Order: sequence, then C-alpha cells, then structure tokens
Amino acid sequence: MMKAEDIMTKNVVTIRGSATVAEAVGLMKEKGLRALVVDRRHEHDAYGIVTETDIVYKVTAYGKDPKQVRIYEIMSKPCIVVNPELSVEYVARLFANTGIRRAPVIKGKLLGIISVTDILTKSDFVEAPKSLLLDERIQKAIAQARAICTEQGAYSKACAAAWDEVEELQAEAAHQKAEGMESAKLSFEEYCKDNPEAPECRQYSS
Repeated sequence: MMKAEDIMTKNVVTIRGSATVAEAVGLMKEKGLRALVVDRRHEHDAYGIVTETDIVYKVTAYGKDPKQVRIYEIMSKPCIVVNPELSVEYVARLFANTGIRRAPVIKGKLLGIISVTDILTKSDFVEAPKSLLLDERIQKAIAQARAICTEQGAYSKACAAAWDEVEELQAEAAHQKAEGMESAKLSFEEYCKDNPEAPECRQYSS
C-alpha cells in the first residue's frame, strides 16, 4: 500500500511570512510551482501555506499591489498537514473532505509536499484500487480465522479475535462503499441544480 512519503515531492520551496506577494510570485514562476510552504518563525510555530489561488483571489482580484501585501496576510496558517505514513487513499479522502489540493508532509519537521497531481501521476490507485485490496484482505482474514478456530477451538480468545478482525475489515469496506455512493449522489445533485434541463436530470427532478 503506497503512502504519502512514497509519492510526495521532497524538494520543498519555502518562504518567510514577512516576504511580499511579489517575491512569492517571482519564486513560483522561477521554480514552476503552484504553492509555497511558509516557514515557521520558531521551533514551536506552525507551518503555513500560500497558493496561487490565495494570490489571485485575495490580491489580484482586488487590485492590490503585490509589492505591498505580505504573505502572512493571505496565507493559510496553521495549514492542514499530512503524516508521511498516511496511505494515499486517506490523503485523497482528506483532500476531498477539506477541499484542498496540496498539503505539507510533516513528522516533527517538514519532509515534503503532496498534491492531487502527485496522487494522480505517482500512486498505484489504477493498478491496485483499495476496494480490491480490501476484498483480498477480507478473504485472507476469513481463511485465517477458520484455521485458528479449527486449531484452537471455536470458543477460544484467539478465534474470537480473528473474527473481530474480519468484522473490522468488512465494516471498513462497507463504509468505503457507502461514502463513495453518497459522494456520487451529492455530485449528481449539484450537477442537476446547474443543468436542470439535462435529459438525465428531468426524471431526477420530477
């Protein structure tokens, strides 16, 4: 199972919170980046993040002078961070639930940055979708539980623990399926609000 640390970008470009937006834009253009991690001021401070969207929505859209606006005025801080050991599936779910597109990868210190592009281009979700891996794990867990119960007895603690693991995996699979269906339903509802005359939406709205 791939983790955040497997697909993150390790060479992270940082900027000071006191820097100007003009400096940030120059750095983004030079390095071909869409976001910069904002450095901590001291060891116990939180990291921040400033994105191209922050700049366009909060500076350009209001005609502000990028040379006069400081990063700390438009950045997100503390920003959502990702543990390097978090599985790619859960990183994707975190992004979906929070509406963000990238986040610093931190464990004690800044290790990298991970984005939706990294998930799309570097992860193995096409070759090894989580639902198939879960099904395989459930089948293995069932076979293992049967073997343990045969060997140690149907009323043994080991037997009960083995079937508990099966139930946990089955619950995770059911939760994953339900979340996916609910997400698809909400997306379709939004689509039909915007396109009420679409043929596929007429039956839905009637």
